[in-house]
Amino acid sequence: MADVSDPAIDEAYQDVRSDKTDTNWLLLDYESDRSDTLKLTSTGKGGLAELREILDEGKASYAYVRVAYSNDKESTREKFILVTWIGPHCKIMRKAKIGVHTSDVKSALRVYSIEVAAREKDDLNEDPIVIRLRKAGGASYDGV
Repeated sequence: MADVSDPAIDEAYQDVRSDKTDTNWLLLDYESDRSDTLKLTSTGKGGLAELREILDEGKASYAYVRVAYSNDKESTREKFILVTWIGPHCKIMRKAKIGVHTSDVKSALRVYSIEVAAREKDDLNEDPIVIRLRKAGGASYDGV
């Protein structure tokens, strides 16, 4: 079981969800290699591109991201995604616990449209994620 009880996690979650701030992502990391306690390690305003830059290839992390996209000239949508990051150099024992810990993370980061399992930074390119969000939202006008 992962500990997601740090009040900073909920504060950051509310900040990402708020229309009154520019914060559009948060990142949770384990306190240490032997700990099952997650802590807020970063937030940002630069979307998926900024998040990709700070992900550690030796860690497993969770991110919550607001993604804005347009379907046409008149409309913009904002949806939320939950990212489970398992870096290519993450330790085996940490990888083994991710499945169980993800359900605990979902209890803290409750509202999202899609989950994205990322093993490489390219898994967080915006275009394929927006296509998935359009399909999930029933607004895929591209015939994709």
